[in-house]
Amino acid sequence: MADKPVYLDNSAATRLDERVLEAMKPYLFDTYAVATSEFAYTPGIDAKEALEKARGALAAGLNASANEFVFTSGSTESSNIAIKGAVLAKPEKKGGHIIISKIEDFPVLYSARSLEKQGYKVTYLNVDGDGFVDADELNAQIKDDTILVSIQHSNQEIGTLQNIKKLSEITKSKGVLFHTDATHSFMRCPIDVKNIPADLITVSGHTIHGPRGIGGLFVRKGTPLVKIMDGGYQEFNLRPGVEDIASAVGLAKAAELITDSETNSLKLMRDTIIDKLTAAIPDTIINGHRTERLPQNANITFHYVEGESITLHLDMHGVSVNTGSACFSKSLEASHVMMAIGGNHERAHGSIRFTFGRFNDISEIDFVVPVLAEIIAKLRKFSPLHKQ
Repeated sequence: MADKPVYLDNSAATRLDERVLEAMKPYLFDTYAVATSEFAYTPGIDAKEALEKARGALAAGLNASANEFVFTSGSTESSNIAIKGAVLAKPEKKGGHIIISKIEDFPVLYSARSLEKQGYKVTYLNVDGDGFVDADELNAQIKDDTILVSIQHSNQEIGTLQNIKKLSEITKSKGVLFHTDATHSFMRCPIDVKNIPADLITVSGHTIHGPRGIGGLFVRKGTPLVKIMDGGYQEFNLRPGVEDIASAVGLAKAAELITDSETNSLKLMRDTIIDKLTAAIPDTIINGHRTERLPQNANITFHYVEGESITLHLDMHGVSVNTGSACFSKSLEASHVMMAIGGNHERAHGSIRFTFGRFNDISEIDFVVPVLAEIIAKLRKFSPLHKQ
């Protein structure tokens, strides 16, 4: 058993940084008024100033203008607004065409499926064995009635980083909107909207040691977008509802605290666990590209064993990880990402995702590797697949 819990599921959620909480506190207990500049009372004006300062700081992280950043409740809402809002903004193309990849996270995947049920046509692009979208295939699939392309910047499971500059340049040349989900790469992998012609970018706080329930959507100036919820005129009339000032401030603080040094530390932990596990445990395969991947993500399949069993055994040793096993999915289906990169059910079920964060230490890997090697060896003794 570990001396303290070893949490290696930071792509699911990260621990809130104490400095983020301290930045939020004044807007929970002191400056708690609704953000407004229309009414002449000081608390509302102060709240409005804090909101706009946070907006400007987060927009700067994308090299965008402050009026191009919309606060949302997180990545799910951001992607829903981006995809449904962009499609509904083109009523003359009702029933038109949308393109996404087969490995998108659920907010994008299910938004596309929802629109498909409403009569829109959806193309689900294949990916190669590392999870990359083929630029030529994207180019070939764009039609006259294509409204939007949504290709993630970073994959939530296998960590692969797409070349969104190249992909968005293709869509721009054809007058098609481009959305990318950067939930897991925001502030970890540079995105400069002056250099990358994406129209819409999803970001979130829960993956960068910020508060949960807060995120944002970059909306390039001039991008046609309608709000998908009815209500007030907040957030440039795109996201109605009283703004969460404290969380907006917290998100900005979380982004500010990310440094290149810290990101390099995550890369070191990622590469170390990959090298040590593949050396210590036979019959393993790395999922996703070896280097063009998120700095915090390592995903490995351990053949002949079930990911659920691995996860539960690690939990008994105080180690938290995630798996692509169907048993850990509410849909009881194997990971759609693992299947899309050419994996079979056995590969998907034996996959384990290790994701690092600020509060991990490389010494934790020295504990995890021998423990996991022992677990795999024990499970394989009882595996009919391994005996075959």
